[in-house]
Amino acid sequence: MTRILVIDGNEAATRARHVSVGGTDSGDGYAATLKRLKPGIETDVVRPADEEPELPAGVALKDYNGAVITGSALNVYDRSPGVVRQLDIVKSAFEAGIPVFGSCWGLQVGVTAAGGTVVRNPRGREFGFGRRIALTHAGRDHPMYQGKPEVFEACTVHVDTVESLPPGATPLAHNDHGLQAAEFKLKNGATFWGVQYHPEYSCAEIGAMARRYAETLIRDGLVNDRAELDALAADLQALHDHPEDARLAWRFGVGASITDPAIKLAELRNWLEKQVLR
Repeated sequence: MTRILVIDGNEAATRARHVSVGGTDSGDGYAATLKRLKPGIETDVVRPADEEPELPAGVALKDYNGAVITGSALNVYDRSPGVVRQLDIVKSAFEAGIPVFGSCWGLQVGVTAAGGTVVRNPRGREFGFGRRIALTHAGRDHPMYQGKPEVFEACTVHVDTVESLPPGATPLAHNDHGLQAAEFKLKNGATFWGVQYHPEYSCAEIGAMARRYAETLIRDGLVNDRAELDALAADLQALHDHPEDARLAWRFGVGASITDPAIKLAELRNWLEKQVLR
């Protein structure tokens, strides 16, 4: 049996707020995406942002075939108890030697746990779709990006960025906002793949994020008012429902890396096939 640990980065209040505006629970949603990619895998979700994480009885970290880290509304440099608990369990996963994949916050936690640094991005917030994400030379040859274009868009929502990578880490992708993906290996052979975006998110999920972050997006000038915000969220839902709609894809300036699930989910599928199920 293939078993994956999902480390949910969000606090309970954030998860509840997101669900209330039409989104999905971050941990449960991530687990569902993994199961759609590879039916038959088992997942356990822990939520260290809320409390000390407990694995099922009789199960240790080394018993998992891999672990993933979700996104989060937290900031890793705050070092609140919920952040420290997440850093601790990720360090323990590294010590157990299992492969780890991180999305957005997951990249930031993985990098910090291994000795890198994360800061608030001086370029500002990246929301909705990350544009012109370009693979580095190493990224073009990396197994995580098999089946991915050299330049692509991705669902994204973050305001922090990796300032420095751990020793020996390899940058795999970047765009105008900064680092977008990296890999590093630890002394015991554990491997971490992380991306600054959310391959697991749908356009509908980004629409829910827009509703959840409405006041912030208006304050930051990304939309003018609530009416424009609601129209944006509605169009994102429509693109989710009708990915073949060329009018909506043109409006958002996205291509097959958003509208074709096989391309959009390539990073997670490749991680499962090349790191977890090998």
